[in-house]
Amino acid sequence: VQLQASGGGLVQTGGSLRLSCAASQRLYTLGWFRQAPGKEREFVAGERWVGGSSLYGDSVKDRFTLSRDNARNTVYLQMNSLKAEDTAVYYCAAGDPRVLLRLWELSDVKYWGQGTQVTVSS
Repeated sequence: VQLQASGGGLVQTGGSLRLSCAASQRLYTLGWFRQAPGKEREFVAGERWVGGSSLYGDSVKDRFTLSRDNARNTVYLQMNSLKAEDTAVYYCAAGDPRVLLRLWELSDVKYWGQGTQVTVSS
């Protein structure tokens, strides 16, 4: 599976950005992790294979929204009310579709896309 991420950039505090992740095959759930300098990679958001609603990390809940375009096999991460602490490299991930009831862990990721930089200036 190949993942193509896009949409990062520079935005001011309180602004919005939308990231895209296109997958070459529809075999896994899609989601996002991020990694800030000197910090561990952390889960941001991920689909559920069944059950409807997506999963979100606590730090982005109510600000970020994950959506899917099935025709393009692409997920979008709409990021609103961005904060300086959202600055990181964001990685698209293809995850284990059996993960339905908990946040994704690094070990759940089957494939990684390239990172895209998001910088929020204060």
